[in-house]
Amino acid sequence: MRPAALVLRALGLGDLLAGVPALRALRRALPGHELVLAAPEPLRPLVELSGAVDRLLPTGELEPVAWSWPPPEIAVDLHGNGPASKRLLQALCPARLLAFAGPGRDGTPVLGPVWDPDEHERDRWCRLVAEGLGVPADPSDLLLAAPARPSPAPGAAVVHPGAAYGSRRWPPDRFAAVARSLHDAGHRVVVTGGASEVALADGVRRGAGLPEEALLAGRTDLADLAALVAGARVVVCGDTGTAHLASAYRTPSVVLFGPTPPRRWGPPPDGPHRVLWHGSGPGDPHGEAPDPALLEISVAEVTALLPRP
Repeated sequence: MRPAALVLRALGLGDLLAGVPALRALRRALPGHELVLAAPEPLRPLVELSGAVDRLLPTGELEPVAWSWPPPEIAVDLHGNGPASKRLLQALCPARLLAFAGPGRDGTPVLGPVWDPDEHERDRWCRLVAEGLGVPADPSDLLLAAPARPSPAPGAAVVHPGAAYGSRRWPPDRFAAVARSLHDAGHRVVVTGGASEVALADGVRRGAGLPEEALLAGRTDLADLAALVAGARVVVCGDTGTAHLASAYRTPSVVLFGPTPPRRWGPPPDGPHRVLWHGSGPGDPHGEAPDPALLEISVAEVTALLPRP
């Protein structure tokens, strides 16, 4: 039986994709280990496309890890910098815990690299692995394998108006204006979103004057979304997991940033991606109302960056 390396990153789509370079560095550093990722079950299709993980252990955010085997030889905290995630891994009694420095179980300090709050998310986790294991870790190693299933709308322009929090949501009428501009220029346009975003996406579709079949929100699972983005002409969205999918497939994108500066979560600077941000510093990424910096982005700025058909 191979020794186990357990990695905790029980977060969302964008978090998983931002962690792929670190996961790949761990895979190279620990070739004889079974690499187990504790993450939400819905992310399984993309975990498999990363090629970096041997097994997914379904785990909710900051929930106990359902580990029923001998203690892992190494546990890696790719979740965050708070004591909660460190305690979840310490409870499994790993031979070694790789994490950023900070308090752990019973207030006992955990030794490790120092957390930098202004560091880009991909750089941060690669640095943890590189400094902790003494191996190279490349933040640009983020591309996913091609999806096995076909795109539900090959070559489409993808407009994704949703985001996890209101502070990251550009107004729907502006997304509708961009979708209308894409349609008028000759693109096939589709509007995407999760099951909870169908009404939002349909409002954008109707505002843009698009046919009913342009609405894909609530009709695609994560594997479908990956195939759609991989084969898209362009993706227009806010600071969301869909933006990270565009980065993972080098699909041209226009990404609108509000409370969080792109230097922390933006796409690779050498990819076919354009970023719009008018902020001067970090805002509240979990706020309810659209961030003022996001509202400063105009429809004309976005349409000026769109590709021709």
